[in-house]
Amino acid sequence: MKKKGTRVMANNGIELERDGFKSRTGFILACIGSAVGMGNIWRFPYMVSAWGGMTFLIPYVLFVILIGSTGVIEEMALGRATKGGPIKAFGDCMQMRTGKRKAGEAIGLIPVIGSLAMAMGYTVVVGWIFKYTFLALSGKLSGMGQDMPTIGGMFDSTASAFGNNLWIIIAMVVTAVIMALGIAGGIEKSNKVMMPLLFAMFVGLGIYIFTLPGASSGYKYIFTLNPKGLLDIKLWIYAFGQAFFSLSIAGNGTVIYGSYLSDKENIVSSAKNVAIFDTLAALLASFVIIPAMAAGGAELSSGGPGLMFIYLVNVFNGMPAGKIVGIVFYVCVLFAGMSSLVNLYEAPIATLQEKFKLSRVASVGIIAGAGCIVALVIQGIVSGWMDAVSIYICPLGAMLAAIMFFWVAGKKFALDAVNAGSTKEIGKSFFPLGKYVLVPLSFVALIAGALLGGIG
Repeated sequence: MKKKGTRVMANNGIELERDGFKSRTGFILACIGSAVGMGNIWRFPYMVSAWGGMTFLIPYVLFVILIGSTGVIEEMALGRATKGGPIKAFGDCMQMRTGKRKAGEAIGLIPVIGSLAMAMGYTVVVGWIFKYTFLALSGKLSGMGQDMPTIGGMFDSTASAFGNNLWIIIAMVVTAVIMALGIAGGIEKSNKVMMPLLFAMFVGLGIYIFTLPGASSGYKYIFTLNPKGLLDIKLWIYAFGQAFFSLSIAGNGTVIYGSYLSDKENIVSSAKNVAIFDTLAALLASFVIIPAMAAGGAELSSGGPGLMFIYLVNVFNGMPAGKIVGIVFYVCVLFAGMSSLVNLYEAPIATLQEKFKLSRVASVGIIAGAGCIVALVIQGIVSGWMDAVSIYICPLGAMLAAIMFFWVAGKKFALDAVNAGSTKEIGKSFFPLGKYVLVPLSFVALIAGALLGGIG
């Protein structure tokens, strides 16, 4: 990969050098970081438990393969080919089709706004994680023992309106520093540290949990298969939703990261690695959480924040070396949260740079300031805030990006964008699968999410 950023033309005709990833590994780790988030940790294990182990994993893996081989490739290629975020990318696609770009740029605002809104809500969650990481390190978390009223009360006060101001500000400041350092100097370097450590620590936790009495029933459940369960249409809808949202296709984050990628890099291979490691992270979380709950004599009956900030605290505190387990777990969660948060803020920051020709630092300052203020205000309603964004805007953004790539820009552009940097042309099934399967499935994600109150 080039050691310098790619060159793009500004509106005034002057050639500008754009920041970019310094290595293929850095790009892949950044994309993995964007995909590995709370869905892998507080939702995936619960879905595996609720829908019967392998009964859920089979359709999930099938959808990961489908989305990874179409949607992830498409968004990476769209960003790289246009050298811009959703606004520029959609504008370029519309210009290819109609000769005019304004409509495409206006549509491109949707995923950018969605990314910013999701980032603001996610800032609240990362603030929780910062607090619980501190509580684990200080011993205050283990000091609560298995007193459920105390454990539950701690989270209730944390998640209340204006209940976690300090840690939200800290989360935003740390995120802003990483962002201000740039793509290579901040995002790439931080993910090169966080992602290997996250996987290493999860493996270590998994090995330790394996040694605990009672953990075996958790593994037994994970590998249970109920063939009749595969006939339930809702199982397939929720498995699709989990894969769809887990791979982080929403028309923004993967597009903007792709825009920083060299034309020499193999996008198909990069997308495959992202899909594999995101799935591996989700499986590792399941192999930690489900057996841990079994070892602690608790049933995994709920997901979401309650699982991570209440029930697992109780389970860890009942384990031998529970304090250490808690520290390692929350550091892992912090890395997952931070890497995703950085990705969510990148599209809005890049938009300010592209549209208003602001410096990186100025753009980060504006977005971080707005993000922090809104995050502080929405603490008491963050669940509803994030549900609204994830149910409506995220799948809409993914669908719009796919429409722009496969339907508007057309087959020649799509194949040229994907095949650049590859020694072997992508298979003939890629374009029809993207055009006639991915786009309709994105619409399904939007409608099913609205009807079922969220599917991912």
